[in-house]
Amino acid sequence: MYVYFMKSFLLCLFISFYVQLNAQENVDAIYKTNIKTVKFFQENNQESLPVIRLNSNDLLELHFDDLDGLPKSYFYSFELCNADWQTSSLSSFDYVKGYQQQNIAEYRISSVSLQKYVHYTMLFPQANYMPTKSGNYILKVFLDADPDKLVFTKRFFVVENKVAVLPQLLQTFDNQKFNTHQKLQFSINTLQLNLFSAQQQIKVTVLQNYKWINAVSDVQPSFIRNNVLEYNGEEDFLFAGTRENRWADLRSFDFQSDRIAGVDKTKIPYEIFLKPDAPRMGAGYFAMKDLNGWYYVSSTEVSNPWWQGGYANVHFTFVPKDAHAFDGKDVYLIGELTGNTLSDDAKMSWNENENVYEKNLLLKQGYYSYNYATKNKKSKENNVDYSLTEGNFWETENDYTILVYYRSISGRYDELVAVKAINSHL
Repeated sequence: MYVYFMKSFLLCLFISFYVQLNAQENVDAIYKTNIKTVKFFQENNQESLPVIRLNSNDLLELHFDDLDGLPKSYFYSFELCNADWQTSSLSSFDYVKGYQQQNIAEYRISSVSLQKYVHYTMLFPQANYMPTKSGNYILKVFLDADPDKLVFTKRFFVVENKVAVLPQLLQTFDNQKFNTHQKLQFSINTLQLNLFSAQQQIKVTVLQNYKWINAVSDVQPSFIRNNVLEYNGEEDFLFAGTRENRWADLRSFDFQSDRIAGVDKTKIPYEIFLKPDAPRMGAGYFAMKDLNGWYYVSSTEVSNPWWQGGYANVHFTFVPKDAHAFDGKDVYLIGELTGNTLSDDAKMSWNENENVYEKNLLLKQGYYSYNYATKNKKSKENNVDYSLTEGNFWETENDYTILVYYRSISGRYDELVAVKAINSHL
């Protein structure tokens, strides 16, 4: 009986761990194929992390398209999570002011565009529905006021600035990584916090170019001096520099940019073929302005691209060195255009006849930035490698975001007490 109980317990524990891990990896996810161009950002800034200050007038914009082309009844709610994106132990009544869900009432049926869709938008938070605590949140959008009819989820953040963060970007002392990596170190002044144990109460996560696939967390401070925590371990926050992003200007389907090889207008939506991309790891570093993986919806042909912009099937092609597939590795198209994930939407297919990697995406008119990366097929970790596709350079312009979390001694959730950004060129 005891053995049976232990087996059942371990099985439940494994299933629980798997579900939690899978949920964490799919915090930003789209569950319906008819939903496209989901954007959630600070008001009037498409290239921004969705962060608002607690009890402020800050607003976020949400945009998405339903390609079914008929108006539907969409609702949303949000959920408070801990630093590791697992659901907090608080009831929604503890962190929600107002109703427990809200209707997305503003929409426009597309005009001008050959691809029919309904564009939905809203400003968040609203006076009758807002978060009351700082922390990590998941926005959940669903149909017909039924949370089980989940359509997509997106992360957002509510910060209550309680600590000062002083970051610095350096070159590592490691000779093998000196020219390819960027090292971030920083200090946190915790004077305003009731800190008993920094190791247990403080958690830190660092993002490079807002990507979660290579986020660094669960790092302990190297030194604690009075109220100041020092994070300066040589290997703690060390990031491959990568290279400036590639780009595709799709703001016009009539006047082709120099990255477009051809357009087939006999099909709806149009077929756009980008010029093949080659590996760049052998070329020297070249500085240029890029979007660090973001894309923004825009058009040179219509007055409002949100509900007038067109869609096209865009064909990406990557030609590996010597026209041979990478042994034991998959190739991914990395950028906001694929959700910055390692999902099937980002994974490229090998074309044996052409000896190239290919990926087709249905994209709205706009300006897109992206890079290619490889990942070991047998690896279960999200360790992407740019060395075989792009190369890594210390000089690359990258954005870093430091998220600092704090849990009070009797607290039941992780507060977000600082969001600090630093650019490697500033």
